[in-house]
Amino acid sequence: MTSPGSPVDPLGTPTGTSGAPGPGDGTTGAGGVSPAPTAGRTTTSARAAGRTVGRSLALALLLFVTVVLVLFVVFNTQTVAVSLVFGTVDAPLVVALVIAAVLGALVGWLSSLVLRARRRTR
Repeated sequence: MTSPGSPVDPLGTPTGTSGAPGPGDGTTGAGGVSPAPTAGRTTTSARAAGRTVGRSLALALLLFVTVVLVLFVVFNTQTVAVSLVFGTVDAPLVVALVIAAVLGALVGWLSSLVLRARRRTR
C-alpha cells in the first residue's frame, strides 16, 4: 500500500532501483541497446499453428468432398440413354452428369478467357 502523496510506480520496480535497465541485467541487447519491441509481429510458433489449422481444415474439406463424391457415384448407378447428334448411347447416369459438368466448366473457362482478352484490348 502506498502512503498518501507518494508516487505510484506502475511498473512495480523495487525500492532503491532506478527502473532503467543497466548493463549486465540481461535486458539489453548487443552494445547496450535494448531489443526492438515485438508488438504487432507474429511469432514463428503462431505462424506454425496457423499453418496446422489451415492444413487440418483443408484435409477435413477434402475428406468431406470425397465422401460426397463417393455417395454421388453410389446413388447414380442407373443406366440412361444419352441422345447425341450422331446417335444414342447408353451410359451410367454418373458418367453423363460428370461429362456434362466438365463440358459446362470448359465452356465457362473459355468464355472467361474471351472476356479477359476483350478487356485487355480496350
